[in-house]
Amino acid sequence: MPAQGNAASRGYDIIGDIHGCAHTLTRLLDQMGYRKINGVYQHPKRQAIFIGDIIDRGPRIREALHLVRDMVEHGSARIVMGNHEYNALGYCTRARPGSGRKWLREHNARHDRLIRETLEQFDHYPHEWNEFLEWFYTIPLFIEDDGFRVVHACWDGDLIEKFKQSQGGACIDEDFLHASSAIESFAGQVMDTLLRGTDLRLPEGVKITGKDGYVREFFRTKFWADNPQTYADVVFQPDPLPPEVARMKLTDEERKQLISYPAGEPPVFVGHYWMDSSPAPLKANVACIDYSAVKYGRLVAYRMDGERTLSKDKFVWVEVDRPEQSDYPTSEDSVAR
Repeated sequence: MPAQGNAASRGYDIIGDIHGCAHTLTRLLDQMGYRKINGVYQHPKRQAIFIGDIIDRGPRIREALHLVRDMVEHGSARIVMGNHEYNALGYCTRARPGSGRKWLREHNARHDRLIRETLEQFDHYPHEWNEFLEWFYTIPLFIEDDGFRVVHACWDGDLIEKFKQSQGGACIDEDFLHASSAIESFAGQVMDTLLRGTDLRLPEGVKITGKDGYVREFFRTKFWADNPQTYADVVFQPDPLPPEVARMKLTDEERKQLISYPAGEPPVFVGHYWMDSSPAPLKANVACIDYSAVKYGRLVAYRMDGERTLSKDKFVWVEVDRPEQSDYPTSEDSVAR
């Protein structure tokens, strides 16, 4: 039977980006007291919440999707959409006539590489893959409970309120997916901000080359910085800024582009950002739980029990063993569009 209990008594285990590391996920669930009953992982008093990015890069994507969907459909878990599920929808959806393109997400070398492992692992299961694509539409962009919030990359309260008013809920439909292919549109801004985070343009003439070899003119920024003064105060990505750029003062115009997450707001959980330090809150009410599992890091969860101030002691994790990864390359940077 599904886990029982009301929101006040039930605990929640918010789990970071899986990226096809299904064996590591089962180890983490076992460690947290979940048991497989009638083929579905369940806990008598707790519910798992997945932060998105179940697919791409890793060796057991199909297995991970089945495990997660079974838990969600059974009620022993919930999930929010990651940018990789969104990317897959765009990659596999034909553009409408007159748009000047064949697919919503262009089939270029970079995009092909990002989804390669997923499509290869479903090569003999095309019907299953089509069913999962349909299931992705049922995944909400965010969860807003009485005591906490969950979103893949960034909680932008204004955008979320406008989205709820326009969509009547937390999920997208095919029309919204098509609209979001124009990045400057409202739909494009919702998907880019909530699933990939906020960014700032680098100063004129400055570019950074990431570990994946991709040259960028933007850098990812925090959505929770308090009174930031310099680029160093807001940068939040695996690749550092050049020291002379990090020291530069934010202009008034740049400060206006930043969003904030005040201390009085409920705790919010994000994934996406490839953390590699010891798991700990980013702020008293902000936590990232993506610790680079698919790069031989850790698969991390936060065990939420209604606290208003997040604690380092509530993080749990398992290290990713090399056998989990087989020989799959994992050099892509999570901020890839």
